[in-house]
Amino acid sequence: MISTVLDRETDVDLQTGEPIVAHIIKSEPGKSASAIVTEARVFGTALEALCGKTFVPQRDPKKYPMCDVCKEIYQTYSDIFGLNDTPSE
Repeated sequence: MISTVLDRETDVDLQTGEPIVAHIIKSEPGKSASAIVTEARVFGTALEALCGKTFVPQRDPKKYPMCDVCKEIYQTYSDIFGLNDTPSE
């Protein structure tokens, strides 16, 4: 018997046909977003992206294009709050 398990973060969602993308998460001031993602990856904890998608990080986000909605929301935050850094793609 053959079975298939989909990786929800990296495989195309067959119901909606959404492409595979990397998301941006919110982090509290003074907390490293990469540390939060690493911890979530180790413990299998779900995170919420700026776009509202909930996912458990499992793959290297640098291998995928950035979510356009997350990028747009981040840019809005940057414009309002004067953030100097930009998320890496």
